Amino acid sequence: MKENQKQETMGKGKTVLLALLFIICYLVLNNPLHAQTATRIEWLLEQKTVSYQEAALLALEASGHLDPSNNTKAEDAFNFARERRWLPANAKADKEVNTKGLSLLIARAFGIKGGLFYSIFKNQHYAYRTLVYYNIIQGRADPLMYVTGEFLLFIVNRAMYLNGIGE
Repeated sequence: MKENQKQETMGKGKTVLLALLFIICYLVLNNPLHAQTATRIEWLLEQKTVSYQEAALLALEASGHLDPSNNTKAEDAFNFARERRWLPANAKADKEVNTKGLSLLIARAFGIKGGLFYSIFKNQHYAYRTLVYYNIIQGRADPLMYVTGEFLLFIVNRAMYLNGIGE
């Protein structure tokens, strides 16, 4: 008799657990923020080059300086980064970002500590060398190469991992 009650209770527990799992999955998948993020990631993966404003938006949201739920515009993210001198002096919002320019943005946005020369000059050259040292930029990469959407996502992901964000 007790054995039947245990099986019946376990069966009800599994049913409740499955129902909760279904509800959670439904809410997560139907959340507009998740759908918007997925769409943006798909769009980035298709891009052959990325502009400074697009790079700034992703980097600042990933580093926690901007809230993704506020629907911040890429232009506003660019201005936020430029005001703080996290971008090269010649950066223009719609201009394609190169690896050195992205390095400065990532190093500053994520607060990555560099060596002596980066600490003194805080420029894109030493930011690039710092990201190579921390293995955020892996292998041989041209500092003047234009950044693809895929490369941008990779670099931001590595910087997040280095800082323990999203673990």
